[in-house]
Amino acid sequence: MRTRTWVSAAVVLALAGGGAAVWMKNAGGKPADKPAGPPPLEFVAREVTLPQRASMPERIEFSGPLVAPQTAIVRAKAAGTLLALEVAEGSRVKAGQPLGRMDLSELSSRVAERDAQLAAAKATLVQAERTHESNERLAQQKFISPIALENSRAALETARGAFDAAGAARDTVRTTMREAALVAPISGIVAKRHAVPGEKLAEEQQLLTIVDIRELELAGSVGTHEVGKLTPGMTAEVRIEGLAEPFAGRIARIAPAAEAGTRSIGVTIALDNPGERLRAGQYAVAAVTLKDAAERLTLPVDAVARVGGQDHVWVIENGVLARRAVKLGRRDDAAGRVELLSGVPEKATVLAMRFDNLREGAKAQVATAGSAGSVASAASAPDTRVE
Repeated sequence: MRTRTWVSAAVVLALAGGGAAVWMKNAGGKPADKPAGPPPLEFVAREVTLPQRASMPERIEFSGPLVAPQTAIVRAKAAGTLLALEVAEGSRVKAGQPLGRMDLSELSSRVAERDAQLAAAKATLVQAERTHESNERLAQQKFISPIALENSRAALETARGAFDAAGAARDTVRTTMREAALVAPISGIVAKRHAVPGEKLAEEQQLLTIVDIRELELAGSVGTHEVGKLTPGMTAEVRIEGLAEPFAGRIARIAPAAEAGTRSIGVTIALDNPGERLRAGQYAVAAVTLKDAAERLTLPVDAVARVGGQDHVWVIENGVLARRAVKLGRRDDAAGRVELLSGVPEKATVLAMRFDNLREGAKAQVATAGSAGSVASAASAPDTRVE
């Protein structure tokens, strides 16, 4: 039994040795190659960039609603009943145009009353003048005492003062009567009606709001650190909500003090509106561009990513990827560039756009013209770019 077991083991070893010999012969006697590492990432020319020097004009933006500085509110100058209102909302009116009629019978009675008081005061004055003249003649003939003459003169002055007061009171009522006529104080468009015919109006009650929109203003605010760069007369680009093309404006006024709660300072932009395309109340954004005399080191905005409150870029250094924290300065959204203050050298090869799943230390290279494309291309990887 033991002899039979040793024979079987010898046969197995012989077969195993023969198989190894055959394998070594077929393989040429060489050991198997180690598996190759992952190919380097390849980026095309448009996916990398070098920091470039360029001037970066600074833009100061602020927003707010458009307002019409030429706005007038027509008020009732006397109490009375509104008989007619001949204009509606949206009607165009001219300065001095009649707008409606009011029942001013009460005011007419006051005018008649003041006329009667003036006539009575005039009659009293005439009588006082005659009496005083007579007393002067009597005083010359020593028929009355000097005290009586002085009393006569005082009565004359009192009558003259009463006459003047009655005349002033009558003029006041007549002025009120004249101003009570409902006429347009300015040329413009009726923005709102505050009363209807038949309504009993009180003095100074609002009737109509008239707006002249040939010139509008944007009332915005800027921070205290920016207001020193602005001066009245500067041009501004104004974009109106709902309209594609921008409008030209100018800085009309800058507030002398900051608002207590926000520490911002009001800036008013004047905007011409000859065709009356714009309307008061529309939302607008104004931008003032300040020229930059210096040249700054810049990168595309898309090259910078922000993670955990820190800005960083990806660079290719010595054939590998490296992530570098950077410090940024000015930002020009119109040109799509941002100022690079520190973090990478001027000749660094920076990825010009953002990619997902990049690994620091991974092999990377920039494709050359005529490349066979045998390495893995980052641009061809699906859904790797982050907008």
